[in-house]
Amino acid sequence: MKNKAILVLLLLVTAIKFGYAQQQKPNVLWVLTDDQRLDAISAFNKMLTGKKESQLGYVESPNVDRLATMGTTFINTYCQAQGCAPSRASMHSGRYPFRSGVYQFEYFNNNTDNSYPLLPEQMANLGYQTMHTGKLGVRIRTFKNNKAVNYSIYQTDIDSKIIENEGLPEWGKQSVVTEINGKKLVKPMKNVTFLKDKDGTFYYVSEKLEKDNPQFDGMAKEAYEKYNLFYEYNTKKKEKQTVFGPGIIGGVSPQPEGKTRDGYYTSSFIDFLKNENKKFNVGSTGFDGINTSKPLFAHIGYDFPHTPVLPPDSYRKRFQKHTYKIPKTTDEEFKKMAKAFQKRVNGSYSDGFTEAEKQKMVQDYYAFCAYGDNLIGQSVDAFIEYSKKNKQPWMIVYVCGDHGWKLNEHGSIAKNTPWEIDSHNPIIVVSSDKKKFPAGKVVTDYTEFVDIAPTILNAAGANIQKSEFKYLDGLDLEKIASGKIPARDYVIGESHHSIGPRAYIRTKEYMFSVATRPNSKRGENMDWAMKATYKELDPALYYTAKDPDEINNLAFDPNYQKVAEKLKKKLLDIVIGDGRAEVNWGGDNFGKNTNAIGTEVYRSNFAPGAHDYKLNLK
Repeated sequence: MKNKAILVLLLLVTAIKFGYAQQQKPNVLWVLTDDQRLDAISAFNKMLTGKKESQLGYVESPNVDRLATMGTTFINTYCQAQGCAPSRASMHSGRYPFRSGVYQFEYFNNNTDNSYPLLPEQMANLGYQTMHTGKLGVRIRTFKNNKAVNYSIYQTDIDSKIIENEGLPEWGKQSVVTEINGKKLVKPMKNVTFLKDKDGTFYYVSEKLEKDNPQFDGMAKEAYEKYNLFYEYNTKKKEKQTVFGPGIIGGVSPQPEGKTRDGYYTSSFIDFLKNENKKFNVGSTGFDGINTSKPLFAHIGYDFPHTPVLPPDSYRKRFQKHTYKIPKTTDEEFKKMAKAFQKRVNGSYSDGFTEAEKQKMVQDYYAFCAYGDNLIGQSVDAFIEYSKKNKQPWMIVYVCGDHGWKLNEHGSIAKNTPWEIDSHNPIIVVSSDKKKFPAGKVVTDYTEFVDIAPTILNAAGANIQKSEFKYLDGLDLEKIASGKIPARDYVIGESHHSIGPRAYIRTKEYMFSVATRPNSKRGENMDWAMKATYKELDPALYYTAKDPDEINNLAFDPNYQKVAEKLKKKLLDIVIGDGRAEVNWGGDNFGKNTNAIGTEVYRSNFAPGAHDYKLNLK
């Protein structure tokens, strides 16, 4: 008996020495798409409406649908900010914008007394190998020699910019262009958008480039016609579409399936998994492959269906066979909108497009989503295969968009507003441990993007109840799924980009939104919203129980003033008075010239504990 006990002890020591205990931590794959509406996923439509199609028409998502059958869907998840950078910062930090101080597209540093490690840094601390490929969108910097410099929060980072500079994908921007297809430029150009054909020919889209380099005159027009491009233009301002348009919202990919940006993110991830304990290349750039002695935390940031919307030809042709129902906007709806919402609609007005253009816009968007779904399936299958081969537990977190996207809802083609279509983004969690995230389960309780970090950290073995994780604002999705955490009465968020500083609160019956300050000058007039008149707050109130499309703004309807007052008090007590932080990061606050050297934190905390997830509107 004594010898048997000694043998067991020796085996245990050996297992720990060779990492067996560590490898019982699950490999984690976090998949995030960009600007993806929830109705692009058939499974979500089925859960919410009983129909596979969206309200607009046909969609296709067999691989994400499969994930929903394999794991638990948190169907009522909402983002904290309806812009790429602040939304991604909230996911990576596990913090609300009003507490992290990251409200829009500004660069921020990690050297304030309000700074904490981001999710991949914490995972590395827990013994994980961390890896990212694709779009990141977290604009963080650190100090080196008294200067703020970029740095990677992932150990292996196959960033989208690397793939762009390698000239691999179908489109991108190159930092410096000195020649095109073997012909030298008269004047070198910086940050020029390119399209790359399958035969290797580059087309650069720049009016200035063609003006300064007459030998390339007509290049943009050739690309415009060859790829059937549809550019943004504003019919309300009497603009006309040009071959140098500001953004491509429709067209065919110059490359076949797999050779697009998102295709390279997928193949790079799969190559990473295949090259165990050795280096591999993406283009001419070398990277370390997977370290089999450590558990893996991998993040894929897909670009689709963000503009430019360029589905491969095979997908595009299929979706052109479908006719979609296009949302309509009335003058009455527009007149009742909050002024900030009117401003955003006017800036991205789409109701004046021709019917043919609107159909093209929607067809290409859903075709692009369907193509991306195929890539997600490839990545997920490779990840599960690797984990099973190495006898490691695993977990997948799929997030449908960093926010949503309007396809003529409210007369706009854009994001940035707290309307339902911009902010409702479900999450699916699939685990090899079906007790934690049961297969086919649908959770209808409210959940938020800030829940992603604590969920992954908890799965990785962190004790998120410890004081070192007190900064996390989110909740563990595992505990929400099991009912161990009471349901939230509301979700909240704040975003500054395009509509000005603005917060929102959403309940099962209402969505309410107001301005939080007169401008984005951090640290000034932080209590402005508490003193402003109701009219100055530019309120929006929708009774979503009877108006799910959020058409009729009831903010000034006398019958709803009591509800509006309660929602206003709850929202402002939270976002202005319960741990609000603002940081003047340096440079402007919009993000174009931010040098991220500021570290002074301005705080407002007159209502601590206001954010308790409880709200009584009776």
